Amino acid sequence: QLLEAKANLSLAQTQHALQLQQAKAQINNMVPKKQFEQLQTTLREEQGKTQQLQESLQQQAEQMCRQLVRTQEEHEHLLQAAVEQAEGLEHSLRSAEAVLAERVAQLRDAQAQLSRNKLLIEDLRGENRRFAMALQAAELKQKSMEEKNQLLEEQASALKELIAKITPASLS
Repeated sequence: QLLEAKANLSLAQTQHALQLQQAKAQINNMVPKKQFEQLQTTLREEQGKTQQLQESLQQQAEQMCRQLVRTQEEHEHLLQAAVEQAEGLEHSLRSAEAVLAERVAQLRDAQAQLSRNKLLIEDLRGENRRFAMALQAAELKQKSMEEKNQLLEEQASALKELIAKITPASLS
């Protein structure tokens, strides 16, 4: 029994030594308390920084969202102004087209009147040529009549002289 007890004691001592070694190894693997506290402090600081960054990012996101909404509103106002300007230009274009169509109609009427006037002028020129020819013929006839008249006057004068000569002779 003594030998058995010694063997059990020796076995227990060996197991205890092994457990002690394992415990020491675990303690060696563990972080010292001071270092652990520093790590906890660092962790809290990093968590605080992370919290601040998250809050900052949240604020930036909200600010960017507000800026985006303002930009979108400005773009909508600009788009509305552009649409209104385009409608105004379209109205002006329609007015200009109406005025242009009216002017084109006036020009067509004027061109038709001009064509009628040209035909009238051609007719008047033809009539003028006929009148000129008739005038020329009348002038030639008048000249001929004047020549005949001159001839008749000369004959009448000669007859008067002859009568004047004959009359005293017949009276005597």
